[in-house]
Amino acid sequence: MSTIQSPLDAGHARAHFAFYDQASEDALSPVYLDSAATSHRPRVVTDAVLCGMTTRNANIHRASYRLAQAATEAFEGARATIGRFIGAPAQEVVFTKNATEALNLLARCLPGADASWRLGAGKSVLLTEMEHASNVIPWQMAASSVGAQVRFLPLTADGLLDLARLPELLDHTTQVVAITHASNMVGTFNDLSPIIERAREVGAVVVVDASQSVPHRTVDVGSLGADFMVFTGHKMCGPTGIGVLWGRGDLLAALPPFLGGGDMFDDLTSEGMLAAAPPRRFEAGTPPLAEALGLAAAADFLTRVGLANLHAHDQLLCAHAMERLHADPRIRILGPTDPAQRGSVVAFTVDGVDPGALARLLDDRGIAVRAGQHCAQLACRRLNVSSSVRLSTYLYNTVDEIDHLVNTIATTLKETT
Repeated sequence: MSTIQSPLDAGHARAHFAFYDQASEDALSPVYLDSAATSHRPRVVTDAVLCGMTTRNANIHRASYRLAQAATEAFEGARATIGRFIGAPAQEVVFTKNATEALNLLARCLPGADASWRLGAGKSVLLTEMEHASNVIPWQMAASSVGAQVRFLPLTADGLLDLARLPELLDHTTQVVAITHASNMVGTFNDLSPIIERAREVGAVVVVDASQSVPHRTVDVGSLGADFMVFTGHKMCGPTGIGVLWGRGDLLAALPPFLGGGDMFDDLTSEGMLAAAPPRRFEAGTPPLAEALGLAAAADFLTRVGLANLHAHDQLLCAHAMERLHADPRIRILGPTDPAQRGSVVAFTVDGVDPGALARLLDDRGIAVRAGQHCAQLACRRLNVSSSVRLSTYLYNTVDEIDHLVNTIATTLKETT
C-alpha cells in the first residue's frame, strides 16, 4: 500500500458510488481511469434523477397544479444551485444538452447578435491547437458560412500555448476567442488571463470551454473574466444529457434564440414571436428536469467533498503517474512536465506499441483507459503522434491504482516483446 497522503479519502469517496459495489472480497475493484470521458455518479445523483422521474415528474413552467409547481420550483432550484457552484446569478445559467450543444449555440448565435461580434470577410475567430473537436467544428462551420477566418494559437513542444504568437493572431479582426480551460489530451491547465486581457484590448468576446476544469477545481466566473463559459454534467458526477452555458447577463440578452419551440417565447402571433428573456429563450421544449436535479445534486456533492481537496488529490495522482511512467525510457508523456501545469489527465505513448492494442491488453486485466486521438486531432498533429493512451483520474482513484496500471504496463511489455 502507498504511504503517499492525499487530503481526500478515496476509499470514503468510493462508498458513495454504486459502481464500486461490483468488487467482491476475492477480486480487485474495477480500475476506472477514464473520468475525463465520463465520470461515475454517486447515489445522491441517481436518487435525484429518480426523484425527477417519479415524485417530481411534471412538465415545468406550464401548469398551475401543485405537482407542476413543485417540479418548476425544483428545476429552478437546480439552476440556482449551479449558479452558486460557479459564482453566477441563476438567470445567467442556461441548461443545454451538453457542452457541445452550448458551443454550437454560441457559434450559431453570436455572429448575428451584435454588429461588434459579426463574422464576415476580413474577420476572424481565434482557437487553439489543444481544443476538443467540439470547440473547433462549430466555429469552422460558422466562419465558413460567412467567409471569416479561423486562426489557431499553436502548441509548443511541451504542450503549452505559444503565447508569443498571441499579438499576431489575436488582433482587431478577431471577433471571438474560444479556448479550453484544461486540455482533455495534453492535460495542460491554461492560465487564461493574458489571453483574456488581449481580447479585451481588441474588443473580442471570450468563450471558455471548462468541461475539464469545473469538475476538478473551483471556477468562479466573476474572477475568470470571460464572457461565456460552457461545461457538461457527465464529467462532474452528473447525468448525461445535460450541460451548462453561462454568459454575462447583458450578452445573453443580446443573443437571438437558438432553437424555436415551446416556452422560449413570451408571445406568439401569426406574424412572429416575442422571445422570452434569458435563460428561457435558449431552452425550447420540455426541459430535462431529472437531469437538472441530478446535476444540482452532483454540484452539491462536489462542494461537500471540497474542490480544493479534489484538486490536490488530482495533482498528487498526476504527479505520481508521471513519475512512474517517466521512469520507463520507452514511454513518452505528452504535455507539460510540471504536474502543477496540468489537470487530471496524462496521455502517453510507448515506443513500438500501438495505443489501441495496449488499451485492450489493459482492459483484459481490468484496467479501463482511453486510447485514440481523444477528439484532439490538432494537438496530435502538432506533437507528431497518431494516437495515445490516456489515463484520467477523479476523486475515487488511488495511488495504488496508478501503481497497478504502471506495473501492468511493464508486465505486458515483457510478455509481448
